[in-house]
Amino acid sequence: MSDNGGSAVGLLSYETLVHAVAGAMGSVTAMTVFFPLDTAKSRLQVDDKRKSKSTPVILAEIAKEEGLLSLYRGWFPVISSLCCSNFVYFYTFNTLKKVAASGPGKPRPSKDLMMGIIAGAVNVILTTPMWVVNTRLKLQGVRFRNEDLHPTQYRGIFDAFSQIISNEGVATLWNGTLPSLILVLNPAVQFMIYEAMKRKAGRGGRKISSAKIFLIGAVAKAIATTATYPLQTVQAILRFGQYKGDGKHGLMGSLSTVFFLFMERIKTHGFLGLYKGLEAKLLQTVLTAALMFVVYEKITAATFKVMGLNKKLKH
Repeated sequence: MSDNGGSAVGLLSYETLVHAVAGAMGSVTAMTVFFPLDTAKSRLQVDDKRKSKSTPVILAEIAKEEGLLSLYRGWFPVISSLCCSNFVYFYTFNTLKKVAASGPGKPRPSKDLMMGIIAGAVNVILTTPMWVVNTRLKLQGVRFRNEDLHPTQYRGIFDAFSQIISNEGVATLWNGTLPSLILVLNPAVQFMIYEAMKRKAGRGGRKISSAKIFLIGAVAKAIATTATYPLQTVQAILRFGQYKGDGKHGLMGSLSTVFFLFMERIKTHGFLGLYKGLEAKLLQTVLTAALMFVVYEKITAATFKVMGLNKKLKH
Protein backbone atom coordinates (compact mmCIF):
# COMPACT_ATOMS: atom_id res chain seq x y z
CA MET A 1 0.00 0.00 0.00
CA SER A 2 2.79 2.42 0.90
CA ASP A 3 4.63 1.53 -2.33
CA ASN A 4 1.61 2.55 -4.39
CA GLY A 5 1.35 5.79 -2.43
CA GLY A 6 5.04 6.52 -3.04
CA SER A 7 4.75 5.87 -6.78
CA ALA A 8 1.65 8.10 -6.96
CA VAL A 9 3.58 10.96 -5.36
CA GLY A 10 6.49 10.38 -7.76
CA LEU A 11 4.08 10.31 -10.70
CA LEU A 12 2.46 13.53 -9.54
CA SER A 13 5.77 15.40 -9.22
CA TYR A 14 7.00 14.03 -12.57
CA GLU A 15 3.81 15.01 -14.39
CA THR A 16 3.85 18.49 -12.85
CA LEU A 17 7.49 18.93 -13.87
CA VAL A 18 6.67 17.95 -17.48
CA HIS A 19 3.85 20.53 -17.54
CA ALA A 20 6.18 23.20 -16.12
CA VAL A 21 9.01 22.51 -18.61
CA ALA A 22 6.54 22.31 -21.53
CA GLY A 23 4.91 25.61 -20.46
CA ALA A 24 8.32 27.31 -20.23
CA MET A 25 9.46 25.95 -23.63
CA GLY A 26 6.16 26.87 -25.26
CA SER A 27 6.32 30.46 -24.01
CA VAL A 28 9.98 30.90 -25.04
CA THR A 29 9.27 29.61 -28.56
CA ALA A 30 6.18 31.78 -29.01
CA MET A 31 7.73 34.96 -27.55
CA THR A 32 10.81 34.63 -29.77
CA VAL A 33 8.61 34.43 -32.88
CA PHE A 34 6.51 37.49 -31.93
CA PHE A 35 9.08 39.52 -29.93
CA PRO A 36 9.06 42.67 -32.18
CA LEU A 37 5.37 43.15 -31.32
CA ASP A 38 6.31 43.26 -27.62
CA THR A 39 8.94 45.90 -28.44
CA ALA A 40 6.28 48.10 -30.10
CA LYS A 41 3.92 47.65 -27.14
CA SER A 42 6.60 48.62 -24.56
CA ARG A 43 7.45 51.84 -26.42
CA LEU A 44 3.82 52.93 -26.64
CA GLN A 45 3.19 52.22 -22.95
CA VAL A 46 6.27 53.95 -21.50
CA ASP A 47 6.93 56.80 -23.99
CA ASP A 48 3.71 58.82 -23.77
CA LYS A 49 4.97 61.39 -26.34
CA ARG A 50 5.18 58.73 -29.04
CA LYS A 51 2.06 58.92 -31.20
CA SER A 52 -0.09 55.81 -31.27
CA LYS A 53 0.09 54.52 -34.83
CA SER A 54 -0.50 51.11 -36.36
CA THR A 55 1.92 48.42 -35.19
CA PRO A 56 3.72 48.01 -38.58
CA VAL A 57 4.37 51.79 -38.69
CA ILE A 58 5.79 51.80 -35.13
CA LEU A 59 8.04 48.83 -35.96
CA ALA A 60 9.24 50.53 -39.18
CA GLU A 61 10.05 53.74 -37.24
CA ILE A 62 12.04 51.86 -34.58
CA ALA A 63 13.96 49.87 -37.22
CA LYS A 64 14.73 53.05 -39.20
CA GLU A 65 15.86 55.12 -36.18
CA GLU A 66 17.69 52.45 -34.19
CA GLY A 67 18.43 49.61 -36.62
CA LEU A 68 16.67 46.33 -37.39
CA LEU A 69 18.23 44.47 -34.44
CA SER A 70 16.67 46.97 -32.02
CA LEU A 71 13.36 45.14 -32.57
CA TYR A 72 14.94 42.28 -30.59
CA ARG A 73 16.62 44.52 -27.98
CA GLY A 74 16.35 42.94 -24.52
CA TRP A 75 15.40 39.52 -25.97
CA PHE A 76 17.61 37.47 -23.62
CA PRO A 77 16.47 39.03 -20.31
CA VAL A 78 12.83 38.85 -21.44
CA ILE A 79 13.17 35.20 -22.47
CA SER A 80 15.00 34.35 -19.20
CA SER A 81 12.26 36.04 -17.14
CA LEU A 82 9.51 34.45 -19.21
CA CYS A 83 11.04 30.99 -18.94
CA CYS A 84 11.30 31.22 -15.12
CA SER A 85 7.88 32.88 -14.83
CA ASN A 86 6.04 30.27 -16.89
CA PHE A 87 7.87 27.40 -15.21
CA VAL A 88 6.70 28.69 -11.79
CA TYR A 89 3.16 29.37 -13.06
CA PHE A 90 2.62 26.04 -14.84
CA TYR A 91 4.21 24.08 -11.97
CA THR A 92 2.02 25.77 -9.33
CA PHE A 93 -1.17 25.65 -11.46
CA ASN A 94 -0.79 21.96 -12.35
CA THR A 95 0.12 20.99 -8.77
CA LEU A 96 -3.09 22.69 -7.57
CA LYS A 97 -5.02 21.07 -10.44
CA LYS A 98 -3.88 17.57 -9.40
CA VAL A 99 -4.72 18.25 -5.74
CA ALA A 100 -8.19 19.51 -6.77
CA ALA A 101 -8.73 16.47 -9.05
CA SER A 102 -8.04 14.09 -6.16
CA GLY A 103 -10.69 15.80 -4.03
CA PRO A 104 -14.49 15.80 -4.30
CA GLY A 105 -16.39 17.57 -7.10
CA LYS A 106 -15.86 18.02 -10.83
CA PRO A 107 -13.56 20.58 -12.50
CA ARG A 108 -15.33 23.96 -12.60
CA PRO A 109 -14.40 27.40 -14.00
CA SER A 110 -14.50 28.87 -10.47
CA LYS A 111 -11.91 26.29 -9.33
CA ASP A 112 -9.72 27.05 -12.36
CA LEU A 113 -9.96 30.79 -11.61
CA MET A 114 -8.95 30.33 -7.96
CA MET A 115 -6.01 28.06 -8.91
CA GLY A 116 -4.94 30.62 -11.52
CA ILE A 117 -5.00 33.45 -8.97
CA ILE A 118 -2.90 31.48 -6.44
CA ALA A 119 -0.42 30.39 -9.14
CA GLY A 120 -0.22 33.99 -10.39
CA ALA A 121 0.44 35.42 -6.91
CA VAL A 122 3.26 32.90 -6.28
CA ASN A 123 4.71 33.75 -9.70
CA VAL A 124 4.58 37.55 -9.12
CA ILE A 125 6.31 37.42 -5.73
CA LEU A 126 9.11 35.17 -7.02
CA THR A 127 9.76 36.68 -10.47
CA THR A 128 8.96 40.46 -10.28
CA PRO A 129 12.68 41.41 -9.81
CA MET A 130 13.51 39.70 -13.13
CA TRP A 131 10.72 41.58 -14.92
CA VAL A 132 11.86 44.94 -13.46
CA VAL A 133 15.40 44.28 -14.77
CA ASN A 134 14.22 43.14 -18.20
CA THR A 135 12.00 46.24 -18.61
CA ARG A 136 15.08 48.41 -17.96
CA LEU A 137 17.27 46.39 -20.35
CA LYS A 138 14.60 46.35 -23.05
CA LEU A 139 14.49 50.16 -23.05
CA GLN A 140 18.27 50.70 -23.17
CA GLY A 141 19.53 53.03 -25.90
CA VAL A 142 15.97 53.97 -26.85
CA ARG A 143 15.28 57.33 -28.51
CA PHE A 144 12.35 58.57 -26.44
CA ARG A 145 9.94 61.20 -27.72
CA ASN A 146 9.41 62.28 -24.10
CA GLU A 147 12.50 64.32 -23.08
CA ASP A 148 11.88 63.63 -19.36
CA LEU A 149 12.77 59.96 -19.90
CA HIS A 150 16.43 58.95 -19.89
CA PRO A 151 17.76 55.73 -21.46
CA THR A 152 19.22 53.29 -18.94
CA GLN A 153 22.84 52.11 -19.12
CA TYR A 154 23.53 48.56 -17.95
CA ARG A 155 26.13 46.00 -19.10
CA GLY A 156 23.79 43.02 -18.67
CA ILE A 157 21.38 41.28 -16.30
CA PHE A 158 23.75 41.02 -13.31
CA ASP A 159 25.02 44.60 -13.72
CA ALA A 160 21.39 45.82 -13.85
CA PHE A 161 20.57 43.96 -10.61
CA SER A 162 23.73 45.38 -8.98
CA GLN A 163 23.11 49.00 -10.07
CA ILE A 164 19.42 48.98 -9.12
CA ILE A 165 20.17 47.57 -5.63
CA SER A 166 23.09 49.97 -4.95
CA ASN A 167 21.50 53.12 -6.44
CA GLU A 168 17.79 52.66 -5.74
CA GLY A 169 17.54 50.02 -3.00
CA VAL A 170 16.40 46.39 -2.97
CA ALA A 171 12.70 47.35 -2.75
CA THR A 172 12.94 48.85 -6.27
CA LEU A 173 13.20 45.30 -7.64
CA TRP A 174 9.57 44.84 -6.60
CA ASN A 175 8.35 48.03 -8.33
CA GLY A 176 4.91 47.47 -9.85
CA THR A 177 4.14 44.52 -7.56
CA LEU A 178 0.68 45.85 -6.60
CA PRO A 179 -0.58 46.15 -10.21
CA SER A 180 1.17 42.82 -10.91
CA LEU A 181 -0.74 41.14 -8.08
CA ILE A 182 -4.01 42.58 -9.40
CA LEU A 183 -2.91 41.47 -12.88
CA VAL A 184 -2.80 37.82 -11.79
CA LEU A 185 -6.42 38.03 -12.92
CA ASN A 186 -5.08 38.11 -16.51
CA PRO A 187 -3.55 34.60 -16.62
CA ALA A 188 -6.21 33.38 -14.15
CA VAL A 189 -9.04 34.47 -16.48
CA GLN A 190 -7.04 33.20 -19.47
CA PHE A 191 -6.57 29.72 -17.94
CA MET A 192 -10.17 29.58 -16.71
CA ILE A 193 -11.50 30.27 -20.25
CA TYR A 194 -8.86 28.00 -21.84
CA GLU A 195 -9.60 25.04 -19.54
CA ALA A 196 -13.40 25.48 -19.92
CA MET A 197 -13.23 25.69 -23.75
CA LYS A 198 -10.79 22.76 -23.89
CA ARG A 199 -13.07 20.60 -21.72
CA LYS A 200 -16.01 21.43 -24.00
CA ALA A 201 -14.02 20.75 -27.19
CA GLY A 202 -12.73 17.42 -25.83
CA ARG A 203 -16.09 16.20 -24.52
CA GLY A 204 -16.81 12.54 -25.26
CA GLY A 205 -13.12 11.75 -25.75
CA ARG A 206 -12.85 13.83 -28.94
CA LYS A 207 -9.31 14.67 -30.03
CA ILE A 208 -8.58 18.40 -30.12
CA SER A 209 -6.59 19.54 -33.17
CA SER A 210 -3.66 21.98 -33.02
CA ALA A 211 -5.77 24.54 -34.93
CA LYS A 212 -8.50 24.32 -32.26
CA ILE A 213 -5.93 24.64 -29.45
CA PHE A 214 -4.50 27.73 -31.22
CA LEU A 215 -7.99 29.27 -31.52
CA ILE A 216 -8.97 28.46 -27.91
CA GLY A 217 -5.68 29.93 -26.63
CA ALA A 218 -6.15 33.06 -28.76
CA VAL A 219 -9.73 33.70 -27.59
CA ALA A 220 -8.83 33.13 -23.92
CA LYS A 221 -5.87 35.54 -24.06
CA ALA A 222 -7.74 38.23 -26.06
CA ILE A 223 -10.50 38.44 -23.42
CA ALA A 224 -8.05 38.45 -20.49
CA THR A 225 -5.75 41.08 -22.06
CA THR A 226 -8.48 43.54 -23.07
CA ALA A 227 -9.96 43.39 -19.55
CA THR A 228 -6.66 44.09 -17.76
CA TYR A 229 -4.67 46.25 -20.24
CA PRO A 230 -4.89 49.63 -18.40
CA LEU A 231 -3.19 48.06 -15.38
CA GLN A 232 -0.49 46.58 -17.63
CA THR A 233 0.32 50.11 -18.84
CA VAL A 234 0.70 51.34 -15.23
CA GLN A 235 2.82 48.26 -14.44
CA ALA A 236 5.21 49.02 -17.37
CA ILE A 237 5.63 52.68 -16.26
CA LEU A 238 6.42 51.64 -12.66
CA ARG A 239 8.89 48.95 -13.75
CA PHE A 240 10.79 51.41 -15.94
CA GLY A 241 11.49 53.26 -12.68
CA GLN A 242 11.44 56.90 -13.82
CA TYR A 243 8.11 57.82 -12.24
CA LYS A 244 8.91 59.58 -8.97
CA GLY A 245 5.47 59.44 -7.29
CA ASP A 246 4.32 61.51 -4.33
CA GLY A 247 6.80 60.17 -1.77
CA LYS A 248 4.30 57.92 0.01
CA HIS A 249 5.40 54.40 0.85
CA GLY A 250 3.72 51.11 1.68
CA LEU A 251 0.36 49.85 0.42
CA MET A 252 -1.35 53.27 0.50
CA GLY A 253 1.55 54.80 -1.42
CA SER A 254 1.30 52.06 -4.04
CA LEU A 255 -2.48 52.49 -4.34
CA SER A 256 -2.19 56.28 -4.64
CA THR A 257 0.55 55.89 -7.30
CA VAL A 258 -1.57 53.49 -9.37
CA PHE A 259 -4.61 55.80 -9.05
CA PHE A 260 -2.56 58.90 -9.95
CA LEU A 261 -1.07 57.23 -13.04
CA PHE A 262 -4.55 56.20 -14.17
CA MET A 263 -5.89 59.76 -13.79
CA GLU A 264 -2.79 61.33 -15.37
CA ARG A 265 -3.13 59.05 -18.40
CA ILE A 266 -6.84 59.89 -18.79
CA LYS A 267 -6.15 63.65 -18.37
CA THR A 268 -3.35 63.64 -20.95
CA HIS A 269 -4.72 61.20 -23.54
CA GLY A 270 -8.39 60.72 -22.66
CA PHE A 271 -9.94 57.44 -21.54
CA LEU A 272 -8.62 55.66 -24.64
CA GLY A 273 -5.09 56.63 -23.51
CA LEU A 274 -5.38 53.75 -21.02
CA TYR A 275 -5.50 51.45 -24.05
CA LYS A 276 -2.57 53.03 -25.92
CA GLY A 277 -0.56 50.19 -27.48
CA LEU A 278 -3.43 47.69 -27.11
CA GLU A 279 -3.34 46.80 -30.82
CA ALA A 280 0.35 45.82 -30.60
CA LYS A 281 -0.25 44.08 -27.25
CA LEU A 282 -3.23 42.08 -28.58
CA LEU A 283 -1.34 41.06 -31.71
CA GLN A 284 1.68 40.00 -29.65
CA THR A 285 -0.01 38.46 -26.63
CA VAL A 286 -2.83 36.64 -28.44
CA LEU A 287 -0.57 35.12 -31.08
CA THR A 288 2.11 34.32 -28.46
CA ALA A 289 -0.37 32.70 -26.05
CA ALA A 290 -2.04 30.71 -28.84
CA LEU A 291 1.29 29.37 -30.16
CA MET A 292 2.51 28.73 -26.58
CA PHE A 293 -0.52 26.52 -25.83
CA VAL A 294 0.00 24.54 -29.07
CA VAL A 295 3.69 23.90 -28.27
CA TYR A 296 2.84 23.16 -24.61
CA GLU A 297 0.12 20.61 -25.50
CA LYS A 298 2.35 18.93 -28.11
CA ILE A 299 5.33 18.62 -25.73
CA THR A 300 3.26 17.25 -22.82
CA ALA A 301 1.40 14.76 -25.06
CA ALA A 302 4.62 13.59 -26.75
CA THR A 303 6.49 13.25 -23.44
CA PHE A 304 3.73 11.27 -21.73
CA LYS A 305 3.34 9.05 -24.80
CA VAL A 306 7.07 8.27 -24.93
CA MET A 307 7.09 7.47 -21.22
CA GLY A 308 3.91 5.38 -21.53
CA LEU A 309 2.07 7.59 -19.06
CA ASN A 310 -0.69 9.03 -21.25
CA LYS A 311 -3.40 6.59 -20.13
CA LYS A 312 -2.49 6.67 -16.46
CA LEU A 313 -2.45 10.46 -16.31
CA LYS A 314 -5.82 11.27 -17.87
CA HIS A 315 -8.37 12.53 -15.41
